[in-house]
Amino acid sequence: MSPNIALSFLPPAARTGEVIGEFSRLYEQQYAVALFNKVRFDIEGGGGPQPQLLHRKVPLENRSIFSGALFQFLEENNKWRNHFIFVPDSYTINYYDNKASHERGLHPKGNINCAGYKVLTSMDQYLELLNNSLPGVKAKVGNAPFLKCATQFPLILWHPYARHYYFCVVTEKEQKKWHAVFQDCVRHANDGLSEESQVQTPAFTDAVRLYRQAHGQYGTWEMMCGIPSQILANLVMETLLPELRDLISPRLKGKMHDRQRNWMLVCDAVYGLVVRQAQAQYEAVVQSCEARRPPLEASIRTDMDQIITSKEHVANKIKAVVLPKAEKLLTVSIQPYISSILEALMEPTSRGFSQVRDVFFRELVDLSKNTLNDATKEKVGEHMDKISMLAFHPVKMQSCYEKVEDLSLDGLQQRFDVSSPSVFVQRAQILMREQMDDAVYTFEQILHQSLEDQGPEGLCKNIQRCQDRVIKKFDYDSSTVRKRFFREALLQIFIPYMLKQLTPSLSPELPRFQELIFEDFSRFILVENIFEEVVLHSVMKDIMMAVKEAAVQRRHNLYRDSIVLTSSDPNLHLLGDNPAIDWAGEYGTGQEEVETGDSAGGAAQRRRRMKQVVSMIQLDGSPILESHLDIPMVDSIPEEGVDQPEEGVDQDTDALSSPEKQQSEKAESQ
Repeated sequence: MSPNIALSFLPPAARTGEVIGEFSRLYEQQYAVALFNKVRFDIEGGGGPQPQLLHRKVPLENRSIFSGALFQFLEENNKWRNHFIFVPDSYTINYYDNKASHERGLHPKGNINCAGYKVLTSMDQYLELLNNSLPGVKAKVGNAPFLKCATQFPLILWHPYARHYYFCVVTEKEQKKWHAVFQDCVRHANDGLSEESQVQTPAFTDAVRLYRQAHGQYGTWEMMCGIPSQILANLVMETLLPELRDLISPRLKGKMHDRQRNWMLVCDAVYGLVVRQAQAQYEAVVQSCEARRPPLEASIRTDMDQIITSKEHVANKIKAVVLPKAEKLLTVSIQPYISSILEALMEPTSRGFSQVRDVFFRELVDLSKNTLNDATKEKVGEHMDKISMLAFHPVKMQSCYEKVEDLSLDGLQQRFDVSSPSVFVQRAQILMREQMDDAVYTFEQILHQSLEDQGPEGLCKNIQRCQDRVIKKFDYDSSTVRKRFFREALLQIFIPYMLKQLTPSLSPELPRFQELIFEDFSRFILVENIFEEVVLHSVMKDIMMAVKEAAVQRRHNLYRDSIVLTSSDPNLHLLGDNPAIDWAGEYGTGQEEVETGDSAGGAAQRRRRMKQVVSMIQLDGSPILESHLDIPMVDSIPEEGVDQPEEGVDQDTDALSSPEKQQSEKAESQ
């Protein structure tokens, strides 16, 4: 069955329009509330501890992450072909026919936005997910897989709705490095909403959350990842996929692997259609809201005091109704679990941040050791050029990321409707990367200033002094960031649960409070939002107390809130406005890590200057992957309970990764 045939009797556009229409109404409401909160914050300011470390504004300027060659399976002709992969600073995976195509500035053959994907390293993992996607169409784990890999080291990008991508490499070392890079691409893409957009982002996230709550779906959502159009498409597919499965499944004919392939083709075609429609409708509603922003903002600034007074009046009325029930729920169902959940979050997260500190420290120790043998600015510049990108080196950061992957909420996950701990794992990993880069950037600025002021004399002592100052600042900021992360994670776990328990009994009472709000202020004061704020504040004091007690006991090296790190660098933050330091260029030590062939144009010149964060893999004696391999699809996969001989499988596939096999195929093709 082709996707076109499937779409001819399926109305995804109608369902998308229905979902996005309801979302748009919620977005317009939440946009006005978010604008009010933003203006109020601008006027009143925000408290909280100030970070000690500097923050780099454009960390990956003139940098790419990784590039190299690997096998990629082409579904259009059922062949494995060697492709050149290039991962720029956007973390989008671009693939080309060969390296020359990239160097000449040609458009990539394709690109992958990794939001919502999972990176798999075995066919058994893939087959398990594939079997779960289409009930009734299953193969036993260990049977012939959906496709036959060119080597024993696969890398598969799996998505519940979108197209899957299949890659292979020759060695385990390559697999680990590419796996780390692909994981970083997923991690970055999943964290796609900009925190700098103080109106659009909160309006969007609140609208999505309220939409799901209106349909009985509370708790964390694993597919809240990517850019808005992808998240909205996931929202549509969450409802559409079961209908699609019921509609399409009976019409899928043929052998098991043919049905699985056709199902994936249908899903991908529908998902692409939904993404495009969601993007167009979302842009339209955002444009409409932004057009109305100036008069709304003027009204807020004019009536700010009256709006705040009116909101507080309504909030006090709602508290009188909500708090008794909320506090009873807290006592029975929340307070007994706070400490155990907090410990489950703290232990792996703090180990991860501790590993970040250790990796940073070891890099600086290596810098000091190398400087002992050659105490010159050029030597320092050479090593600092590599250290400067430490936070964005997926392989070097992998040991840090692995620590937090042990985070488990077993026994609590079902009780509080937590879909998966991956939501918290990825957020912690992003914060770890930010802290590493802040530490590296601060060290760069302090060391560079000391070199300018004092020259090359006493380099080792300079490095040691800078290192000690930055480590102290890292410890303080790490504590602050982790405590904020723990508070936010606990709220993400408890608030949906409380709303789910309280809404049925309290929701009928809320409309009467709308009458207490002046019509002119009704756009900025929503009863539903106040209700949720009351619930949030009811549990916040218990969460704050639990985190504070952990800090007082110095659990996992958390600082007490009363501790304020006195800055010995009063002018340090002025360094944050300095341009990025080009260590290799300034000290004349750098050779370009990524060289390109003869090419013309500004784009080619930029590629010639672009440095790569992760170094290429050098494997002695490994075959050069240049020619394509013809690996047929498996024509027959035994289904559950049925023993069938395999047909059409290349019996010589075990030799595919050997140099002799590849050289003979290359000679034949020539």
